[in-house]
Amino acid sequence: MSSRTLSHSAASSSTLVKRLVLAIGTSLVGVSLVYFAGFSHIEAVHNAAHDTRHSAAFPCH
Repeated sequence: MSSRTLSHSAASSSTLVKRLVLAIGTSLVGVSLVYFAGFSHIEAVHNAAHDTRHSAAFPCH
């Protein structure tokens, strides 16, 4: 096995880990925003997202 193959394998696994961490982090931020807007008791937040939530069939009442 050549050193070129080893370095390519290590680089692709490093890229995969970075992409996976980024995808998980982005998903967590997205879920947090949806739940914050969906279950917020702050009237301004509720009114700002009300129609969008109902058009996406997301219950808020």
